[in-house]
Amino acid sequence: MNLNTVTALRQPTSAAEIAQWHSGFAWLAGGTWLFSEPQPAIDTLIDLEQLGWPALEASPAGLEIGATCRIAELYRFEAPREWFAAPLIRACCNALLASFKIWNAATVGGNICMSLPAGAVISLVVALEGRCTLWPRDGVPREVPAVDFVTGNHSNLLRPGELLRKVHLPASALIKRAALRQASLTKLGRSAALLIGTSDPSRPDLVLTITAATSRPVQLRFNEIPSGEALRQAIDARIPADGYFADVHGSAGYKRHLTYHFAEQIRAELARPGARA
Repeated sequence: MNLNTVTALRQPTSAAEIAQWHSGFAWLAGGTWLFSEPQPAIDTLIDLEQLGWPALEASPAGLEIGATCRIAELYRFEAPREWFAAPLIRACCNALLASFKIWNAATVGGNICMSLPAGAVISLVVALEGRCTLWPRDGVPREVPAVDFVTGNHSNLLRPGELLRKVHLPASALIKRAALRQASLTKLGRSAALLIGTSDPSRPDLVLTITAATSRPVQLRFNEIPSGEALRQAIDARIPADGYFADVHGSAGYKRHLTYHFAEQIRAELARPGARA
């Protein structure tokens, strides 16, 4: 879509070149949302392409994902064999409602910053205990846990002009056993529920991440694999009956049912010795 209110395009080689932030400014990465509908409040696009951020950097400490990394690049990443949870990367990419053309333009940062309940990259980085590095316009960089970044449907912790620079996934999470469950009302539709469970191979714990069914990620932690009843009670304690996100992709009751059903499947799968993603 043509954005007929945009009168300027800036292409900085450093984020520091954008010292002053105005209400009509917008960061441009893949642009798959910006160009999908009218943006009457925007008059200036600031292209991140020239900043040259690395897409993916793997090390013994884990995986750093640049905010401008394309979904297609993330999907093609070949992880070390000992990162048992790495299959979650492709599974979450496949959960996105997007064509191959979108995959080659859309960015990891864009999916996270859109902060939609069904943002599958959000599901990935929260489940793998990621940490987001944020760059404010007038201060020092700050880190926030990925689980806290999204605050609601289409809302997050970003301040005006602040950038999501990268997400770090620690190796301690990538080496975990993992299980994923996802459902949508249509074959290629937006997720109604996407749940991921991880478990440390050295001890029978459980980290359960609930997304899409709720307006923001919900994460439950257990020091050991709980019983089915204990898990259900923990879900109810964190998500009341009216706490599920109802939209055209599923009613609140439907998403609540899926959450219970998938949580039990994940619990049972990770309770089995040696189970992996």
